[in-house]
Amino acid sequence: MNAQAPIVFKNISELTRELGMNSPLHPLVALVNYDIDKIKLDLAGHSFLIDFYKISFKKEFRGQVKYGQGYYDFEKGGLAFLAPNQLVTMSGDESSYDGYTLYFHADLFRNYQLGKNMDQYGFFAYAVNEALFLSDKEKKVIAGLFENIAAELENNIDAFSQDVLVSQLELLLNYSNRFYNRQFLTRRSVHHDLISEMNISIEASLTNHRIPTVQELAGQLKVSPRYLSDMLKTLTGQTAQQHIHDRLIEKAKIILSTTRFDVAEIAYQLGFEHSQSFHKLFKRSTNLSPGAYRKSFN
Repeated sequence: MNAQAPIVFKNISELTRELGMNSPLHPLVALVNYDIDKIKLDLAGHSFLIDFYKISFKKEFRGQVKYGQGYYDFEKGGLAFLAPNQLVTMSGDESSYDGYTLYFHADLFRNYQLGKNMDQYGFFAYAVNEALFLSDKEKKVIAGLFENIAAELENNIDAFSQDVLVSQLELLLNYSNRFYNRQFLTRRSVHHDLISEMNISIEASLTNHRIPTVQELAGQLKVSPRYLSDMLKTLTGQTAQQHIHDRLIEKAKIILSTTRFDVAEIAYQLGFEHSQSFHKLFKRSTNLSPGAYRKSFN
């Protein structure tokens, strides 16, 4: 069944109709409350491509939910985020339909400031790698936000409906940003192990005369590139790319201060195709050229 081509849904109404749910109360937003709404499981195991955003809030569910080719792991509830055109595989496990699912189309907020700021909510690019685990207090906050959205959708659409819905959505996303930042900090020991693994991978690549990409490292660590950068930014103040450059420069300093290789040879050893690129990065990072740095040890 999974070998079949994914079913493509361009709008929310098509999806709710296919799943046997009531038509959405707003053309660009649908909120599913699994305590009230029951969906058909006829398409369990099938993959969907949806052309809109999806936020799942699971209040008590423990376990894995498949999205695309991977799984979200939940620890007694949490939030999961999907951007448009990501693959969703429908679960046949009735217990996984817990809490709320919010679907919303980009046209809802395209002409608002949120349309310009959407990229700052990096968790939509975390794909299947990390759900947002919530404390009991945080779950109450998120539940209240979903209830407010549900109440607004129950109102008749008027001149203010879209403004209110966009404001409520932005508030939900801002709280999610806050809680993800907390998760990076409270799971510091797990993430420090991740950073250690990353440093080992960077060193191995540099030893083989290659500069690793963020995508390569994220793949080796089994996290998404955006999650890796956001985690590092919170814990170290550096993005993943900056962290790679920092490790590269530290290795370059050791070679410059302990060997007689010329700068072009060092650039090659570190994986640069052109020594000018190494020279430029080193000077930008240290305010010294590689040659000047070496002379400081004489």
